Amino acid sequence: MATYLIRKLEHFTRLSGDDKQALERAASLRMRRLGSREDIIREGETPKRINLMLDGWGCRYKTLEDGRRQIAAFLLPGDLCDVPMFILSQMDHSISSLSPATVAEIPKEVILDIIDASPRLSRALWWNALVEEATQREWTMNLGRRDALERVAHLLCEVFIRLRCVGLTDGDSCELPATQAELGDATGLSTVHVNRTLQDLRARGLVVLKGKTLTIPDLAALQDIALFNANYLHLDHAGHELDANDP
Repeated sequence: MATYLIRKLEHFTRLSGDDKQALERAASLRMRRLGSREDIIREGETPKRINLMLDGWGCRYKTLEDGRRQIAAFLLPGDLCDVPMFILSQMDHSISSLSPATVAEIPKEVILDIIDASPRLSRALWWNALVEEATQREWTMNLGRRDALERVAHLLCEVFIRLRCVGLTDGDSCELPATQAELGDATGLSTVHVNRTLQDLRARGLVVLKGKTLTIPDLAALQDIALFNANYLHLDHAGHELDANDP
């Protein structure tokens, strides 16, 4: 059940067999199946569990009183949705599925026990949180400084590479269940602008979209046009240096 989470964390820190078993047990305690565009937890609610994406896509979002929405992150299989939130009295944002999805609902006490019992897992979750912060900074840069073509191209590069690191790409293709409206909510663009931008990327031969499948024929070329540098995802196993003194 925790396969994708384990694959992701092992980009940061080496995990032992016991570490992996602890994550598998935690992920199998309670599962919840969601339809598309169904809230996992809403802003203002009290977080009581940690939600782990087992399959499907989700997002973090905030909505203004007039209904306008900003997506602050896409949540992919293997992502822990809200680890830092359970210490707070209420959520300051909402989390929703974007496609049919399964989440593991992990009691916060279980996460705390895992952290206390395993220095490696504690470091891995710490590293994961730092990457989430770095990703948020990159999204801020996207909204503040990149133009429309760069924003959409950057988001597609990020999604593809994150899926590839957990084994969810097929050659140069991956799932993309997000609608153009949702891509707009994530990039601060109107649906019309997203549509025009995707048409431009198609015309340049940089992306192919068929149904809910994204194909990137030349990832390096798409990264160039997006001004994309994957260093903020920290997928170079740098976390293994923290294990140098472990048995």
